[in-house]
Amino acid sequence: MANPSMTHSFRDSPVLRPSGLIVLALVAALVAIMTMTGSRITLSLFAQAAIISIMALSVGFLARTADLISFGHAAPFGLGAYGTALIFRHGIPAELGILLVLLAVFALFFVMGLVVGKLNGIAFSMLTLALGQFFFVAVSKLRAITSGADGMNVSVPSSLFGLPGRTFQTPDGMLVIASVVLAALVIAIYLFEATRTGRLAMGVRENEERVLFLGYRTKLLKAAVLATSATIAGVSGVLFALYQGFVSPEIMHWSFSGNALIMAILGGSLAVWGPVAGALVFFFLREWLSDLTEHWHSVLGAILIAVTVAWPGGVTALAKVVRARLTGRKQGEAGK
Repeated sequence: MANPSMTHSFRDSPVLRPSGLIVLALVAALVAIMTMTGSRITLSLFAQAAIISIMALSVGFLARTADLISFGHAAPFGLGAYGTALIFRHGIPAELGILLVLLAVFALFFVMGLVVGKLNGIAFSMLTLALGQFFFVAVSKLRAITSGADGMNVSVPSSLFGLPGRTFQTPDGMLVIASVVLAALVIAIYLFEATRTGRLAMGVRENEERVLFLGYRTKLLKAAVLATSATIAGVSGVLFALYQGFVSPEIMHWSFSGNALIMAILGGSLAVWGPVAGALVFFFLREWLSDLTEHWHSVLGAILIAVTVAWPGGVTALAKVVRARLTGRKQGEAGK
């Protein structure tokens, strides 16, 4: 007999409720309006924000599903970007090559997950930091393959996934593509959490010993969650390489992983979309502050500290409070 705590209907997923569908429709409308009316600079900023949001989503997925904090997610991001550049350089069929790159990222981090699967907390975070820096140094030193600190140009083919190659390098084209990919990933995560496997992963996060006692192999599940999270970061890296047309070792530095983690924390984990909201807030706040002062790092840090202290759950916690107050007000008016 199935365990009721491990079952969850797809119909209960927030993304399939009317409110979730309305949000998706509003986002689609916003992207369409921006594409038709926005300036090239604004579109470029939104396209970059959408790509980085996928990176933040990967970090948030790992934290939400397995309660694991990674300081090394720049590694799969960079592997996705460098892998894309290398397959184009060596003439491998583009679509097949990108798929192989993402499969390689999944396989690599699944094996890593098997090795570090017993670690939790700060031990796991520090190990991901060390592994991330290993890949950063490797990419910097392997000049014969990656061109080292000089970076690599990405020669996007004339046609990719049925679209003209230049579509991936224009702000409006990439904004639409990245937004569609981001929305698809958010929906996929919602649906995953509605499955028995997703509920089991949540159970491991809450009480791994109890799940082990029930006879489940939690080590494999945690490795799969880590690998899936890394693959999402790899997707972000692929889009980054296609849009920028250039990759360099800086995208694999630990500081980039730290930024992605800040985005996830700022957005919160009460909802799947939390890291995405956090990434958008962080990205545009950084752009705005950098135009105002050269000391924007300090100002941004102070703002992030204040927000984190005021709303420990991040943007999603704030949204939940606002929604509760609005709902309470409507209910109060209805009762009169």
